[in-house]
Amino acid sequence: MPIGPVQLIVLGFDQPDFHGEIIAELQRLHDEQTVRVIDALAVHKDADGEIEVQHLSNLTRDEAIEVGSVIGALIGLGIEGEEGAEAGALLGAEAAAEDGVQVFSDEEAWDVLEEIPNDSAAALVLLEHQWAVPLRDAVAAAGGFRISDGFISPLDLVAVGLVSAEEAEALEAGERS
Repeated sequence: MPIGPVQLIVLGFDQPDFHGEIIAELQRLHDEQTVRVIDALAVHKDADGEIEVQHLSNLTRDEAIEVGSVIGALIGLGIEGEEGAEAGALLGAEAAAEDGVQVFSDEEAWDVLEEIPNDSAAALVLLEHQWAVPLRDAVAAAGGFRISDGFISPLDLVAVGLVSAEEAEALEAGERS
């Protein structure tokens, strides 16, 4: 299974009022092969800071096991080079198969969860950008590579003249509402 660029997105909700619209949109994007949710956490933190976490994913079990091996390889590569990558891939695949496949570890999740304000909610979504696979392959074929990436705030778009201040404020408000 070739995998496209992967991104972790953390979205906050001051007044969570979920009716399935986010899952429906992620499913639509999945059906169009635009993105695939590798792993997702829906998090609610009550007024006392108590946390409820629910794992969500639209991967099949076999896909999740294979992704587990890729993540294991990424972790192993940084520790023991090529041998570590092979060992990490094997351990990642075994852990995914045995443990019901959870890409996020508790340690990784808690670092982010501490930043979520009380009486709010968040969605942590690990996305594969399937649409970008052909672009990535074309860049690689041309000898190119990714140097950096990031989302640009709507307010920053005003400085380059892409949107008006009023449009940027509306976009920023849309991100916060």
